[in-house]
Amino acid sequence: MNNKERLEQFLAEFRSKYPMTVGRRLKKNGRVVLEHLYDDEVIEYAFYAQKNRSSFDIFGTAVVALTNKRLVIGRDRVVIGYFFDSITPDMFNDLKVKSGIIWGKIEIDMVKEFIILSNIDKRALTEIEKKISSYMIDAREDLPDEYDARRKIG
Repeated sequence: MNNKERLEQFLAEFRSKYPMTVGRRLKKNGRVVLEHLYDDEVIEYAFYAQKNRSSFDIFGTAVVALTNKRLVIGRDRVVIGYFFDSITPDMFNDLKVKSGIIWGKIEIDMVKEFIILSNIDKRALTEIEKKISSYMIDAREDLPDEYDARRKIG
């Protein structure tokens, strides 16, 4: 199965399991992710959320994919262009989960940057946290010690 099929399958499963998550234009946002994947990257998990600070802003849907090398976030702009974020294990600091009445947020703390993914069905928060955290822990163990030294200095 190729990455496009894998991404579509993960997003469809996520939508059926967690229908309260706000998401629009998933195919166009997914296209941004697929465009930036390396040839040897494989999507291991994917979901969608709003990449913004406010739960009231429902127009910033992003497709988030966890590959065998990094976490990528793609958002297609309505008029022209797109936004793309790549989070490698050496940039990852911490992940915080916040749950509300209907939706929740995932806050990803990175070196010199902070990403908020909101309007996520609160039942999905545990699954997302486990997938991202376990991947980042395993990937960080494989990094050479020089990365940790650079992170402490920078």
